[in-house]
Amino acid sequence: MSDPAALLRSPATIRERCRHILAAVEAGQSKYFTIHRSQLDEVARRVEQVTRRQYPDLRIPYHSRWRHFETGGVDRRGELALLLEGRDAAEQAQAHIDLTVMSVLLDAGAGPSWRFDEKGAEFTRSEGLGVATFRAFVAGCFSSDPLDPLRVDAPALQRVDDALLAQVFQVRDDNPLVGLTGRATLMRRLGDTLASQPGVFGADGRPGGLYDTLTQRGQLDRLPAPAVLQAVLDHLGPIWLTGSQLQGTPLGDCWPHPFAGGSGLTAGWVPFHKLSQWLTYSLLEPFEWAGVTLTDLDGLTGLPEYRNGGLLLDSRVIVPRDTSFASRTHTAADEAIVEWRALTVALVDELAPLVRERLHKKPEEMPLACILEGGTWAAGREIAKSLREGGSPPLKIESDGTVF
Repeated sequence: MSDPAALLRSPATIRERCRHILAAVEAGQSKYFTIHRSQLDEVARRVEQVTRRQYPDLRIPYHSRWRHFETGGVDRRGELALLLEGRDAAEQAQAHIDLTVMSVLLDAGAGPSWRFDEKGAEFTRSEGLGVATFRAFVAGCFSSDPLDPLRVDAPALQRVDDALLAQVFQVRDDNPLVGLTGRATLMRRLGDTLASQPGVFGADGRPGGLYDTLTQRGQLDRLPAPAVLQAVLDHLGPIWLTGSQLQGTPLGDCWPHPFAGGSGLTAGWVPFHKLSQWLTYSLLEPFEWAGVTLTDLDGLTGLPEYRNGGLLLDSRVIVPRDTSFASRTHTAADEAIVEWRALTVALVDELAPLVRERLHKKPEEMPLACILEGGTWAAGREIAKSLREGGSPPLKIESDGTVF
């Protein structure tokens, strides 16, 4: 294989390596965790209850950044549709993709103290970040063309600095945002990456170029969801700041673990690509709105982050061996965190059919994207609120704004 890192960009590899780690932990080889499968049925019951409460008709949308744009019951997509009137389906798709890519890449842990005020309504965490980035997009903060504010392009991104993002996110001494500098750096790297691939992102370097690239300028009306992820990883890979590299190739959200398995140069590495998969889930609707049918939705994996993984910790499916585990601060590179995230991916795959059975749904009726939304993410947040003041996650991870 000419690109040694290519194997680590496959959802099949994510699943395979995560299952290797789960098997090793179940065999008692882990220094960090034990697995209590007897609790999975209780987790499925909790997810079912949350899903029925949130979506009584069981018409569950995808787990997507677009849910955050609906925060507070405000129809921001409808607002954007009015602003995009007169543009054809491809142009609207490009604008939707521009917004999605920028917003998702700015969506990492905000920290417990940060707030965003939208006309007197206050939003926090991912919802607040979503609303803030939507408002910044509509205001043209990421467009270099004053005649077309509703776009994101390379020249504007290359000029992003801490001061601009502080303005976008209303950051002050009394309203701190975790990882502000890391987010600004990520935006500049995104701009450089878009500018370096005009064949994919066009002369202006717009993320919306993915629409033309993946649909062959609108000629294809069917896409496998893993192909969207593959394009995101292939074309946006250079933006990642984690430091993980293989023969000089940035790996992004990919980390070594002794139980990962594999062979050759990629042996011992477990990929997650959490933000890239979150981005892919969030891009599904913009493609569908443009008339593209997405297939193989379950080719993507569960997202190994605070809420899905927190649900499994708080529900005692994953149990730390060290009782002080939750009180310590970790990094994304720590072996224990890599292991917890791998267990999350593998166990969410096992949880999904239990949830479908309770809801009387087939996989094609309720793909993983809907279970996450219904679902595991909301149940993770709910159980966190019941156990800790402020609903903080059950563990602490230092964030530079590019992984969590």
